Formats: sequence, C-alpha cells, structure tokens
Amino acid sequence: MGVMPIARGTLIAVSSGRKALVTHGSRTIETAFVKSPIDGPVNISTLGIEGDEHVYEHHGGPDMALLLYPFEHYSYWRDLGLALPAAGAMAENLTTQGVRETDVAIGDFITVGSAVLQVAQPRSPCFKLAARFARKSLPVEMQTTGYTGYLVRVIEPGVCAAGDAVTWEKGPAVDRISIADAGRILNVDRHDVEGAQRLLSVAELGETVRNTLSARVAAGGQLGEDVDRLYLD
Repeated sequence: MGVMPIARGTLIAVSSGRKALVTHGSRTIETAFVKSPIDGPVNISTLGIEGDEHVYEHHGGPDMALLLYPFEHYSYWRDLGLALPAAGAMAENLTTQGVRETDVAIGDFITVGSAVLQVAQPRSPCFKLAARFARKSLPVEMQTTGYTGYLVRVIEPGVCAAGDAVTWEKGPAVDRISIADAGRILNVDRHDVEGAQRLLSVAELGETVRNTLSARVAAGGQLGEDVDRLYLD
C-alpha cells in the first residue's frame, strides 16, 4: 500500500457466532449477536469468518465483513453493571486494543495477522443489544458515547489469531473523518445534513451508510431517533 504504519495495537480475540434465539420479556428474537472466541488461527475471507452467521440481509457482505470493537470500552460497560464475557461481548468478530473509534478514519487500513482490512463505516447499535443484556437504554447509550465499534471490508484475505499485532495505517481519503465523527453524524445528529454531505464525499464509505445518508440529504435531514432500530417495542 506504500503507507507507513502510524500505530500498533493488539488483537485480543477472534470470535464468531451462529443464529440463536434470545428471550426478552414476552418476545423471542432470532439473532447471531452472541459470539464466542475461536482458539488458534482463523481464516479471514472477503466475507469475513466462515460460519459467522447473520440474521438480517443488510448485515454482513463485503462492506461489513467484520465488526471490530475496542477492548478499551469493556471497563466502561462493566462499571455500568453489564456482565460481559472476556471477548465478543458486543457481537464483535475482532476484539482489539489500540484502534479506537477516535483513532481510525473511514478508508484507513488495519492489518491483523496476514489479513488487510479497510475501515468502511461506523456501527449503528440496535435493540438486540438491549435484549442481550436486558438493558433497554443500551443502544442509545452506546451511540451517544460513541463506543460503537466499526465495520471493515477485507482488502487482502489472510489468517489471524488472538495475540497478533494490529497495525493501523492512514488510508487514501483526503478528508479524514474518524469513526467517532462518522458515528455522530449517522446515529446521533441526524439533522446534520452538512455533515452527511461531507461523509458522503469519502469514496471509501460503506454502501449501506451511503444509501442511508443519501436518502437523508435528499429529504433535507431527518430529526429524532431511529425508533425501529433502537427499541424493542
């Protein structure tokens, strides 16, 4: 890629999950949210980890091949009383240290083991978080703090394992928009049309977010919460 590394971190765990049912009150929800760490080397393809399932058609795919979540946030959620497992707690495939949402920008490259990833879009937390941890406010809390994690595409398939070094490099985007800022625009400040237009100018932005923001700009901005995504009822 011809770009000098600007930061190094650590891969804490690699996790995957299959579809299962989670009960929340009177509702039973199908989800692949619950992820478990995988021992030993794991093959990473352009569609992520083999056997890692998705329930919704708009989850997964090349622009959302893997979800990364910073291990640095675990202590925050545990302090709020969430009983988190050692890794994979927030449905992430890669639990990382050293590449937080405030550090990386859309289009940046992240190397884990021999796999090269590119940051594509912030995560939009949904009600399945609330169901998983029996905390109705959790999706809103997550997007408000910016502790969302983010989705990546796989530029070069490879193999990685817990304990591998994580190398972060600047990508080609001229206007560097961090995942933290992109998440604010996408999930929180839904009326920020100017911010949405700025984010849309980044060629490396994932297609799902691009479609969402394009519709929002065309409508002149959308105020209020995304109720269907955030709340169970």
